[in-house]
Amino acid sequence: MLADELKKITDWLIDGARSTPNPARMMGETCERLVQAGLPLWRVGVFIRTLHPDIFGRNFIWKLGAEVEVGTVDFDIQESSQFVSSPLAIVFHEGIEVRCRPDDPASKRFPFIDDMRAEGVTDYIAVPLLFIDGWTHASSWTTKQPGGFTDDQLAALRSIVPPLTRLIEVIGLRRTASTLLDTYVGSRAGERILAGQIRRGHTETMEAAIWLSDLRGFTALSDRLPPEHVVEILNLYFDCQVAAILKHGGEVLKFMGDGLLAVFPITQRDGDARQVCARVLDAAYEARASVTALDYLSGDTRERFRFGVALHIGRILYGNIGGGNRLDFTCIGPAVNLAARLEKMAGRFGRTIVASSAFTEICSGGWHDLGEFPIAGFAKAEHVYGRQDEDPPLSAGATPPAPW
Repeated sequence: MLADELKKITDWLIDGARSTPNPARMMGETCERLVQAGLPLWRVGVFIRTLHPDIFGRNFIWKLGAEVEVGTVDFDIQESSQFVSSPLAIVFHEGIEVRCRPDDPASKRFPFIDDMRAEGVTDYIAVPLLFIDGWTHASSWTTKQPGGFTDDQLAALRSIVPPLTRLIEVIGLRRTASTLLDTYVGSRAGERILAGQIRRGHTETMEAAIWLSDLRGFTALSDRLPPEHVVEILNLYFDCQVAAILKHGGEVLKFMGDGLLAVFPITQRDGDARQVCARVLDAAYEARASVTALDYLSGDTRERFRFGVALHIGRILYGNIGGGNRLDFTCIGPAVNLAARLEKMAGRFGRTIVASSAFTEICSGGWHDLGEFPIAGFAKAEHVYGRQDEDPPLSAGATPPAPW
């Protein structure tokens, strides 16, 4: 009877567990089916390492009669005493099974066994999940059955692990691809790439507010400080902007040395462009405050920082550009070029935030017209605007900065 039910569960897993909409539900239904088949499971855990800049791994915990709990752990977990002294550390490092029974003196080397005993657990087995790429992940299976798992029940668990592992690997690979794309090209670009937009020249037009910024004095900073300090500073500096951009609905497309290009798409869902541009300006204020508060101690010198950001709105071309099979998912167009020119003028005027006429017409109020200037590469001169709260106090007889 158990063998027949296990065959059904195995076939269901091999077919992709199609009746479940997500990994957590797949895990829950797998455990529920195993219990119905006769396995006396009380708690099951699956622990998957990830490729993520901040997350070491994810865990899926099922308990009898409860929903699956999904959690994450950061890289510090590897050094924690809780992990180092656990059976899972042995599984991850050696790729072998570890069985613990509260009534077995040998299990006392694992501090967690006292907690398991207090909960009524009679048997625990940690089993490696071996991926095709060579990575070892882990699972744990516990029971409250008197006497623990029988030999037949352990054999049944071991038989279900390979098909379960393959499905977890497939799901994990897609999640990894999505995570890496989000990390390196942004979430919207990542979604398009995963949807099949991978051919060179595959582009679309998009109306968007454009953010282009850079760090003031970066060349001198790079010449004065060791490279590793410069990298650390750049990471801290970009943190000041990225959090604000993402919070207000933008997407970071590219880091260019000390420069950052981001877009805030304007779609039907976003309502009118005024709402989008208002969010962009809020993000610029938050980034300005964060960069102003940032300092970095280098030797006896405390470094302080300033940056400039240009805001514009227009139509951009968004998609795959490159040579051969090496592509970049980015945006181009006159609107991006104008934003780049405006950003240089922010430095010329000693301002943090500048904007184009197109942006200030939509997001009006609080702007100071700095004048009309010829823009390199553009046939028509453009008005440039700065925030009034950045206007320098003028002494008697003083004049505004000369045009660029």
